[in-house]
Amino acid sequence: MRFPFSDEDLLPAVKNSLEKIKPMLALDGGEIKLLGVKNGKVYVQLGGACVGCSAAGNTLKYGVERQLKMDIHPDIEVINIPPGYEDQWEEIASQYEGDKKDNG
Repeated sequence: MRFPFSDEDLLPAVKNSLEKIKPMLALDGGEIKLLGVKNGKVYVQLGGACVGCSAAGNTLKYGVERQLKMDIHPDIEVINIPPGYEDQWEEIASQYEGDKKDNG
């Protein structure tokens, strides 16, 4: 999906939307950090109590991604980068894009 706006255009909107989500995560001891936006995909890192939590995938899909879809664009996608890999998120994003092109 190609978005009608650049990653740089998406960044402020994503930041604003994530600010709405942070209090919900904090109630359960979780946190979220925006790592960046690449090709219309939002790369985040769940932290705090979210690390290792069995509900983290649901939180990402039905909490974070849902809010971004409502606020920004229905085709936006959120990808969690595990702790320890935050400095490599752009490389991971490039690999993710390569896999999608090869398989899709």
